Amino acid sequence: MTSDGDLLHTVTAENISDSRKRLGKLLVWGTAALFLMLALLQALHEAGRVSAGFETWRPVLYAYMLWATSLCVAQVIVNGEKGKRTLFVLPAALFVISLVVFPLLFALYISFTDWNLASPTGPQPNGWDNMAQMWNDGFYWNALKNMVYYVLAVSVEYVIAFGLALLLNAQIRARKFFRVVFLLPLMLSPVAVSWMIGKSMLEVRFGPISRIIRELGGEPSFFSNPEIARFMIMAMDAWTFIPFMMIMLLAGLQALPKEVIEASKVDGATGWQSFKEVIFPLMLPVSVTAIVIRIIFKLKLADIIINVTSGGPGGATDSVTSFIFREYRDRSNVGYGTLLAIIYLVLIVIFVTALLKLVSRWMERPA
Repeated sequence: MTSDGDLLHTVTAENISDSRKRLGKLLVWGTAALFLMLALLQALHEAGRVSAGFETWRPVLYAYMLWATSLCVAQVIVNGEKGKRTLFVLPAALFVISLVVFPLLFALYISFTDWNLASPTGPQPNGWDNMAQMWNDGFYWNALKNMVYYVLAVSVEYVIAFGLALLLNAQIRARKFFRVVFLLPLMLSPVAVSWMIGKSMLEVRFGPISRIIRELGGEPSFFSNPEIARFMIMAMDAWTFIPFMMIMLLAGLQALPKEVIEASKVDGATGWQSFKEVIFPLMLPVSVTAIVIRIIFKLKLADIIINVTSGGPGGATDSVTSFIFREYRDRSNVGYGTLLAIIYLVLIVIFVTALLKLVSRWMERPA
């Protein structure tokens, strides 16, 4: 038995009465029912099905906050000490839900509406019209095709980054200086790179590189030819993010066991044999991580394209993200742009999930 003055006594689920547990569950389910009822009422009101409702969704937000608070309180009422430990995680999870799930649900709603910001009527449901428009939108499919080129360019970036990492891991002069120099592009934002290189140095009329080409008798066409323009976008993006892959690979090289590499040299392996049979296999986990993270960054490519070419010429450099941005900015087409964004999100989730599964199976295969 414990005395009343025992400060180490804790309340567990076994010490809690059934009536107290029922009170906690009633508190949670009652506030949840109130929240769902207000959300359904407001949704019907917004759709014009019922006249009762609120001017804004703010009461629904208050009901969600009441339910979230009740859920936290109920954890302590029902589970005692275990419920107190739950409070270290639960409020953060509920906050994430409010910032992710609710906007996603709202995005799903407006993706099936005709909502142009220039229209005074606001969002108007239009069924599957946005989906049909996307299916027949050649520019959107062209942007998806461009994403294939941009993602495949990661393989070239990886080779360059690995070469630089090997160079900076070797015993060369001024190694620390070159490490800092090669990291400088990563310190710049893609917007700064697009203006510094694409809008200044490569500008067709007054850019210094264009002037030199013109004085040598050539005709600069960095962004007027579709293939060259796409290559220049990939080059600027690679110049910005190759240092990111390089620093990850360099960290992996420095973590390799030196005894294994020295043993390969003692066995008479050449530099290429040592790299092929020892260094590269040991670097596979780091390499896969660097490539996957870089692909995720590449799937968000937009800022360089928006600032330098705006998707031109004729959509040749558009990424899906830059195309969706222009649907919002130039055409104010919120409903259609949101549908494109949701479809792209689904494609990204499927692609990255499949990529991770393939990589996992490849890494687990017997040597």
